[in-house]
Amino acid sequence: MSDDRSGNDTGEKSWINKFAVLFSSEPRNRKDLQDILAIAVDNEIIDGDARSIMEGAMEVSDMQARDIMIPRTQMVVIKADSSLQDILPHIVRTSHSRYPVVGDSLDDIYGILLAKDLLPQILNKDQSEFNIRELLRPSVVVPESKRLNVLLREFRENRNHMAIVIDEYGGVAGLVTIEDVLEEIVGDIEDETDAETDQFIRKITEDDFFIKALTPIEDFNEYFGTNFSDDDFDTIGGLVIQALGHMPTRNETATIDKFEFQVINADQRKIHSLRMRPLQD
Repeated sequence: MSDDRSGNDTGEKSWINKFAVLFSSEPRNRKDLQDILAIAVDNEIIDGDARSIMEGAMEVSDMQARDIMIPRTQMVVIKADSSLQDILPHIVRTSHSRYPVVGDSLDDIYGILLAKDLLPQILNKDQSEFNIRELLRPSVVVPESKRLNVLLREFRENRNHMAIVIDEYGGVAGLVTIEDVLEEIVGDIEDETDAETDQFIRKITEDDFFIKALTPIEDFNEYFGTNFSDDDFDTIGGLVIQALGHMPTRNETATIDKFEFQVINADQRKIHSLRMRPLQD
């Protein structure tokens, strides 16, 4: 009868050696920790996806709600005086699960409507007594400076999925969802209702845009009327890396033609998101 203990011992030693390499010295800063994660991938202790998630979680701790919020100009809302007949086609067309309900302006938030809460109303033949305010959930309000890691924890603890973002004057600046935060950690989360080009480019103000690094150059050219070449790179992220000559870190900027690109989120392998400002002539 053969003894396979020597084979097991060899395997155990191999794992011990790998862990010894990883923790031979304690990480003193984020760069050290990223180096350890790189070694873990090289030693096949974790895979590249796990590394990206860990690095994304670290990046989120440096980001604020203003970095990823959907700006007020692109918020999809429902008017508080809308009838059920007005609301249903709007929900079918936009395919969201939650909607801020507003009064006379976007700064007048009444609460959050969950699309599923309308189902009993649809079955009710007598809709004359329909009152949207009776269906609303309280809205969560956070400042633009809210750290995303703190916001994610509060989302989980309070079982909320959406927050209204306000500026320093108390006006509505935009909104952010738990999905927006998670996408900064794990990458894009798409479902069957997402359009292929949806959310690649978000207009924040007249001179400020949120750009996903995976935005095809062709789509960017069509949106802004530019003629950037896609011979060498297919995406805006690749164009920015080419302009800088290296893999950039957060907050680095690159000027391409008449546009300034600022890196919002990036890891050691790729850029995730950018902020773009057209330069004045």
